[in-house]
Amino acid sequence: MLIGAPATDREKNKMQREQWGSRFGFIMAAAGSAVGLGNVWKFPYLVGENGGSAFLIIYIAFMATIGIGLMMAEIGIGRYSQMNPVGAFRKIAGRGWSWAGMLGVITAIIIMSYYSVVGGWTIAYFIDTLSGAVVGGTPDELGSKFGALVGDTTRPIIYDVIFLGLTLAVVIAGVSSGIEKAVKVLMPLLFIMLIVLVARSVTLEGASAGIDFLLSPKWDEVGMGTISAALGQSFFSLSLGMGALVTYGSYLNKNDNIRSSASWVCFLDTAVAVLAGFLVMPAVFAFGFNPGAGPGLTFITLPAVFSGMWGGQLFQAFFFFMLFVAAITSSISLVAIPVSYLSEQFHMSRVKATLLVGAIVFVVSIPCSLSLGIWSDYTLFGYGVLDLLSNTVDWYLLPIGGIAVAVCAGWFAYDKIAAELTNHGELPFPLLGAWKFIMRIVAPIAITWVLVGPFLT
Repeated sequence: MLIGAPATDREKNKMQREQWGSRFGFIMAAAGSAVGLGNVWKFPYLVGENGGSAFLIIYIAFMATIGIGLMMAEIGIGRYSQMNPVGAFRKIAGRGWSWAGMLGVITAIIIMSYYSVVGGWTIAYFIDTLSGAVVGGTPDELGSKFGALVGDTTRPIIYDVIFLGLTLAVVIAGVSSGIEKAVKVLMPLLFIMLIVLVARSVTLEGASAGIDFLLSPKWDEVGMGTISAALGQSFFSLSLGMGALVTYGSYLNKNDNIRSSASWVCFLDTAVAVLAGFLVMPAVFAFGFNPGAGPGLTFITLPAVFSGMWGGQLFQAFFFFMLFVAAITSSISLVAIPVSYLSEQFHMSRVKATLLVGAIVFVVSIPCSLSLGIWSDYTLFGYGVLDLLSNTVDWYLLPIGGIAVAVCAGWFAYDKIAAELTNHGELPFPLLGAWKFIMRIVAPIAITWVLVGPFLT
């Protein structure tokens, strides 16, 4: 199990920290953490709202600099410490940095509380697609069906429990026996399903308009809002600032190449987002829908698109199962963060720690779900519970966590993390100076812009 404070050799062996069974397993796990609902659901409509491939080019530029730099820093912090986020920051930078790890633990629990609700929707839509309940209809009719689901009192909570239960089962099984085995199957499956759906979308009559939209940059539509959106999406898409990669990095073998693994994760995460764009936009244009329709693209517009194509029910079922896979690979990493903390800090068994985290998440998820239905009239600062938690995470907690990682890595623990990135001098890193500059100067300023930008516009 995880590191504790063993008193005997027998306990020491029992509590020995797990490691990934292979580099491929780590890459799939980290990619699974990064690839989530945001890649499939948020990225396409951001492209639609912000100048097509102009947004894509800016997004890739941020991913290749700030995104990958922060990812290497988080993995390095985790591998150096071999501890949960709280212990990791304390060990690498001093006791005064424990708050950064605790922020990640709290953020993960908050995210999981509403993420499990949305993950439950993907299960509901998959089942309803198989039964024909959400197959066919106009966008208005499908919008009413979606509203009926999320506004229901009990049904979303039932699916929330199912989604959460599946996540907990994987985490309880452990790092190599549970998480790694699951992602080795789920991530390749996600790519296969996504490629099949993209192939169907780009061969639709009229799909060429959507392809042209994605490949033709509209620089005249690019403003500070586009740059801020691209930076925010590149940051949030990689699960940075919440301790997931610190946690996963703590199970990484000391001989593995952090930079190579981080590059693969960034590439896979970007590939999913781009493929999602080629899934959504050609289909949307082929049927004459609005490419900037917002999150409703996922649960309203796309089902309307699927209803108009040959084999629509089958492809719609494929789509929502793929969405479920993307959601659960991220939820596994979210639960793993507080579980590692409880296991190490309080010497709890993995089972007890996972069940405790699950109970906390479930309790908070109930008002998240009900805030879209019978509790919709109850707001704080003008937001229901789900939107309030989501906005708090996106606007404050993740940016603060990201700044903490950059400052810690660039200023307070540079030598230690640089040693991890070069495997103590065994691996050449010609861009180490550039990485240091990004961590010390570029990333803190850029993420601060994400943090304060909405208040300046």
